[in-house]
Amino acid sequence: MAGVYTVKVEEARPATPEKPSAGPAYRCIFAKDALTNLPSLFESPWDFFRDTKTRCPSNPMLGRRKKTGSKVDPYEWITYQEAYDAAIQIGSAMKSRGVNPGDRCGIYGSNCPEWIIAMEACNGYAVTYVPLYDTLGPNAVEFIINHAEVSIAFVQDNKIPSVLSCLDRCSNLKTIVSFGNVSSSQKKEAEELGASCFTWGEFLQLGNTDFDVPLKKKTNICTIMYTSGTTGEPKGVIIKNEAFMTQVLSIDQILYITDVVGTEDDVYFSFLPLAHIYDQIMETYCIYKGSSIGFWQGDVRFLMEDIQALKPTLFCGVPRVYDRVYAGISSQISSGGALRSTLFQYAYNYKLGYLEKGLPQDKAAPLFDRLVFDKIRQALGGRVRLLLSGAAPLPRQVEEFLRVTFGANMSQGYGLTESCGGCFTAISNVFSMMGTIGVPMTTIEARLESVPEMGYDALSSEARGEICLRGNTLFSGYHKRQDLTEEVLVDGWFHTGDIGEWQPNGSMKIIDRKKNIFKLSQGEYVAVENIENKYLQCPLVTSIWVYGNSFEPFLVAVVVPERNALEDWAMKHNSNVDFKSLCGNLKARKYILDELNRTGQKHQLRGFEMLKAVHLEPIPFDMERDLVTPTFKLKRSQLLKHYKDYIDQLYKEAKAQKV
Repeated sequence: MAGVYTVKVEEARPATPEKPSAGPAYRCIFAKDALTNLPSLFESPWDFFRDTKTRCPSNPMLGRRKKTGSKVDPYEWITYQEAYDAAIQIGSAMKSRGVNPGDRCGIYGSNCPEWIIAMEACNGYAVTYVPLYDTLGPNAVEFIINHAEVSIAFVQDNKIPSVLSCLDRCSNLKTIVSFGNVSSSQKKEAEELGASCFTWGEFLQLGNTDFDVPLKKKTNICTIMYTSGTTGEPKGVIIKNEAFMTQVLSIDQILYITDVVGTEDDVYFSFLPLAHIYDQIMETYCIYKGSSIGFWQGDVRFLMEDIQALKPTLFCGVPRVYDRVYAGISSQISSGGALRSTLFQYAYNYKLGYLEKGLPQDKAAPLFDRLVFDKIRQALGGRVRLLLSGAAPLPRQVEEFLRVTFGANMSQGYGLTESCGGCFTAISNVFSMMGTIGVPMTTIEARLESVPEMGYDALSSEARGEICLRGNTLFSGYHKRQDLTEEVLVDGWFHTGDIGEWQPNGSMKIIDRKKNIFKLSQGEYVAVENIENKYLQCPLVTSIWVYGNSFEPFLVAVVVPERNALEDWAMKHNSNVDFKSLCGNLKARKYILDELNRTGQKHQLRGFEMLKAVHLEPIPFDMERDLVTPTFKLKRSQLLKHYKDYIDQLYKEAKAQKV
């Protein structure tokens, strides 16, 4: 069954002794005759930037707010022409430092105009840019600089010490350029280690604006983007110009058919990390359309203030941000008195009813949009016309709330670094796509492959299996890791590791993860076995099952404590109760939790890998209850079934403590 919004392009494949069965391949109805590919006039993302600069040179392109003392100024803008001139100068300066086309340039820091200008200088000069970021682990920056052979890096002022601290082990890195200033002691330290350190202004002076940019090819590598690997070492995802640009054009195509394309009047709020593909693609789309990009101050406490000052029209978020918006508005509504609460609920149900009947957003309840929901719109500045969500599943009640109250089209999508960002998207104004990731983008085909060991059958009437992709926006392999590339790219199909289920209308729903690696609600990947092995080094525990899901921002665990160790602790604290009662004791739970997190810190686990709550289990995990395999591997789905009530309780407890 092809569904309303997809068409079948290839039949199912039966199982063989070597390979599991696979369902039919589908593509989006808007690409039924051919997948979107790159027109011949384009070779590099630089073409988007250059063409927009020629079309609207004086349009505001990049804006930021400066702090003067305790006061924050309004947004100040640089135009497309000014940013273009700066990018040409930076490219010319890179050449003067011996950086040539095909070389690698690191970019390390929070979103700001310099990040984009450095990226565009790389695009213009055919240099491959490599985002550096520390959330991949303590030594990730050093690993990436060496693995990608980065010879020049643009670095935020406060990240310079961490680059200098590994410089003696990074022999390729010869040039460091600060987004702002550099101290004389930092310059001296770099020189002693064989590198040069420049302020942004000094580096600009090394270049000139008469510089001719070299010819570029669509097959050039645009970026190598590192992503967390299950083995602990980040993997460098190779993305060529062609895939990157085709992805940007497919966003335009989908918006053209189903909504309204970006324009020179649009304003985008930049706060999702530019080191990730999601925001990079969206900002490049804005540059292609001549829209304005306003950056946040880089501090989550002032996020909502920045939004109020910018009043964006396009807003890309992740579930954690939308959760926060939803919680804030909900508490305002409930504290507004019974009458206002009743009126809101009436308006909400009225509009929801019409959306469910298929009316478009602006026609479902225009009067209530004006009288009741307009105040809610103001939470994101009052002008947002398009809300996008990615990185993890959006809780259904949050998605419904945003669709009803914001007067903007809301679309949830799904993508990976390897698919160059979004490969599925919900179609605007199709309310039945709520709770799904939508249909394949116009550049990609998708099918499900059976996963017999997990009981997922791609050929059953409720087709379920691993989501596999092929098409024009896939990556070109992992840098220097042919072995890992061959694991996931089989017969031209990229295996995502996510388990999906086709819906009757042709949209896809994510229901599971094939490997024991999952995402938390802020989009961070957690390789759970690796974490459990580190926690097991705590002498107070004999077994541990760590759990997290993509609707929550933190981890919890069920722990079988070391009986003697816990009883010794109880003796010291004059508590002579039996072991089973001890496991329910709040102080004992806190003691084990603190010791586990101490072990986690010792083994350099990151903040989001720390535990927020634990349940102590007196009976070891056993085969009788089907919690482990004969070789004592954890059966995660069974553990979740068995401990579901405890897990729900742990999340409640941990949230109550935070409030």
